Amino acid sequence: MDRTKLSPMMQHYLKTKDEYSDCVLFYRLGDFYEMFFDDAINVSRELELTLTGKDCGMEERAPMCGIPYHASDVYIKKLIDKGYKVAICEQVQDPKLAKGLVERKVIKIITPGTNIGDSDTAGNTYIMTISYMPPSGLGKNQKSEAFGIAVSDLSTGEFLTTSVNTFSKIHDEISKFQPKEIIIQNNPRLVNNNDFMLTYLDLEDKLSITKSNVPDSYFNFESSVKRIETQLNCIGVEGIGLKDLPECVTASGALITYMLETQMDNLMQINNIKLYYISDFMIIDSSTKRNLELTESMRDKEKKGTLLWVLDKTKTSMGARMLRSFIEMPLINIQSINLRLDGIESMNNSIMSRDEMREYMSSVYDLERLITKISMKSANPRDMLAFKTSLEYLPYIQNLLKDFDSDICRKMYQEFDTLQDLYQLLEASIDEDAPLTVKEGGIIKHGYNHVIDEFKDNKKNSKNILAEIEEREREKTGIKNLRIKFNKIYGYFFEVTNSYKDQVPDYFIRKQTLTNAERFVTDELTNVSNAILGADDKLFGLEYDEFVAIREKVAAEVVRVQKTAYFIALIDVLASLSYVAIKNNYVRPSLNSDSIIDIKEGRHPVVECVMKNNEFISNNTYLDGSTNRIMIITGPNMAGKSTYMRQTALICLMAQIGSFVPAESANICISDRIFTRVGASDDLAQGQSTFMVEMNEVSNILRNATKDSLIIMDEIGRGTSTFDGLSIAWAVVEYIADNNLLGAKTLFATHYHELS
Repeated sequence: MDRTKLSPMMQHYLKTKDEYSDCVLFYRLGDFYEMFFDDAINVSRELELTLTGKDCGMEERAPMCGIPYHASDVYIKKLIDKGYKVAICEQVQDPKLAKGLVERKVIKIITPGTNIGDSDTAGNTYIMTISYMPPSGLGKNQKSEAFGIAVSDLSTGEFLTTSVNTFSKIHDEISKFQPKEIIIQNNPRLVNNNDFMLTYLDLEDKLSITKSNVPDSYFNFESSVKRIETQLNCIGVEGIGLKDLPECVTASGALITYMLETQMDNLMQINNIKLYYISDFMIIDSSTKRNLELTESMRDKEKKGTLLWVLDKTKTSMGARMLRSFIEMPLINIQSINLRLDGIESMNNSIMSRDEMREYMSSVYDLERLITKISMKSANPRDMLAFKTSLEYLPYIQNLLKDFDSDICRKMYQEFDTLQDLYQLLEASIDEDAPLTVKEGGIIKHGYNHVIDEFKDNKKNSKNILAEIEEREREKTGIKNLRIKFNKIYGYFFEVTNSYKDQVPDYFIRKQTLTNAERFVTDELTNVSNAILGADDKLFGLEYDEFVAIREKVAAEVVRVQKTAYFIALIDVLASLSYVAIKNNYVRPSLNSDSIIDIKEGRHPVVECVMKNNEFISNNTYLDGSTNRIMIITGPNMAGKSTYMRQTALICLMAQIGSFVPAESANICISDRIFTRVGASDDLAQGQSTFMVEMNEVSNILRNATKDSLIIMDEIGRGTSTFDGLSIAWAVVEYIADNNLLGAKTLFATHYHELS
C-alpha cells in the first residue's frame, strides 16, 4: 500500500496502528471510535457489526466499522473476553482550536487483566506475573531455584507476591487466583519445560487465561527495585519484606511496569505490596475446588448450589469479594481462625446491632473500585455522588462496632476512619442532580464557588432575556405559537409552523425548513444566542476544572479510603457468616493440633439448603492420626457416600475459613490440604481417557499429600477392568494407610467389598 496517497488522517491512523500492532485500535472520530482495514474486518465479525467503507485517497474504500464512544465499555468487554487487547486513541486537542488535523494519541491499552471498565462484577479481575530465579541467584540464603509470583487487581489496588519452589505450587496459585492474564518470564527453565507448559496450557484452556509476552528487560532486578521504590514511594525493598526474595522483586517490578505501560497513568491505588506465604493457607487445587463446588457448580458453572452461595449473604461488593477469597484461601493458624470465630460469636450475641449494621451496609457502594476510578481520573459526577452516599453511613457503622465484644471488632472500632472530611467536601460541592458526563455543566452546587455562581446567575438572566424577545416578537408578528428553541447545530432560533409562515416578517432570516415548520433567526437573537453560548462554554469549562480539583483532593486520600474499605468488607463478611450461622443452626467448631476430626451430627451445608422440610439425615465422623486414619465406605449407588465424604471435607474447610459449621458439635484439626478424587470424566482435548485422568489425579495426591492432609477418594479404579481396578484401589489404600509412607486421614468410598 502506497501510504503517500492516503489522506493525512488515514496516514496518522496507520502510523499509530504500527506502534500498537498487537492491539485493536479504537480511533476516536467525533462521537465514535472507528476501526479500519484488518481491525475493522475482525471487529465487525467478532461483534457482529456492519462493515462499511471510508474514502481514504486510494481507489478502493478502506473497510471501516465503528461504535459510539459512550457505549464503548460493552464492546470493549466483549473483545477482551475473546482475548483481544484494545488501544484507545483519543482526541487530545479541542477540535475548535485545531489547525488542520486534530491531535490524537493512545491514552490507554486495555488487556484482559487490566480491564477496569467491567468492574461491576462480583469477583476480582487478576493479572499475574511469574519470574524465575536460578539456584544461588541474588538471595542471601538461596540454595535452590525459586519462582516469584506477583498478582494484582487493578480495580481494587490489591497487590500480592509470594515465592514458590516447584511447578505444582505455581499451578496451585494460578488455580487459586484464576487470573485473566499472565505474563511469564521468557526463561528457558519455564517456557521450554514440558511439565510446566503442558499443565499451564491445560489451566490456560480451562480458565481462559491470556498469555502476554513482554521484553526480558521487564524482569531486570535493579530496574524492578527502582520501579517498586517509585511506585510505593519507599527507599529499598527491605521495608516491604522482599530483601531476600529477588524472585518476588522481579515479578512485582515486571507487573508494575506492565500495568504502568498499559494504563499510562500513575496508579495511585497501587500503594502497597503484600507478601504472603503459601504455608499460611490451606492449599486447594483446581480439582478439589471443582469437586467440592466451592464457588461454581459442576453442572452449569453458576454460583447457585455452591458453598459460596450458602455463605454469601454480604451486603457490599467488597464483602462478597473478601468472602470468596476466604473460601479459596482457608487459614492454617489456629489463633487467626479463632479471631474470626470470636468476631462471629460476638455478632451472634448482639443480633439487633448486627442487623442494623447490615441495613446501613446496604447503602454502601464499592468503595475500593470507586476510589480506583477517582484516582485514575475516570470517575464521573455520579460516581462521586455514590462515593459520598457511602461515606454518609460510616459513622453509624463505626458506632455499632462498640456493641460487639471481640478483639477483631474492638480493633476495627479504634482504627476505623469515617472519612467525614471527604463527605463534607462532596456534600458542599457536588450537585445532587449532577449529570453523567463531566463536560455539560450542572455539576457544582450553588454556594461552593462564587465565580461559577455568577456565571449561573447570568445564565438565568439570559433565559429571561430570551423570554422577553419571544414575547415581543409574538406580539409584533401576531404569530401566536412562535417559540424560541435550541439545538447544538443552530443555537437558539424561532420556530414557526407552516400555518403561520405567511405572517413571518422580512427581517427573519430562514435557517432550516422542516416538513411542518420553518426555523428563523434575527440579528438580535443571534447576538443573544452567541453571548449565552459563549458564557455556557466558559461556565462548563469552569465547572469541569473545579470538578477535577475536587476529584484530585479525594484521590489524594486513597490510602485512607482503602483501609476503611477493607474494614467495611471484613465487617460485612463476619456479619454475613453470623447471619448464616443463626439462620441455618450452625455451631462454633473447636480447633486442635492433635490430628483429630470429631464431628457429631454433621450435615452437608449445600444439600440441606436445597432440600425442603429439614429432610437431611445428619451423620457422625471420627478420624485421627493413629488407628482411625482411614474410613472405607461401602453401600449401593445413591446411598449418599459422596455426599457424606464431601460434607466432611466442607465442614473442615468451613472451620478453617473461620465460619461456624453445620453440626451439633465439631472438634476439627488443621489440614494443610484437602484432596478430592471424585467422579469420572475424560479429557479429550488433552487426549486422556477417563482412566488416565483418574490416574493422574491419584498420582498428584500420592505425591503431594502429607500426614496432615485430608483425602477424599470416591471409587478409585472403576475406569478399568474389575481385577485391575481392585488391585489399584488396594495398592493406593495400603500406601495411604502406611504411616511411614503417607498416613493421611482418608475417606475412601468403594464398591470393591474385598477392600473392607
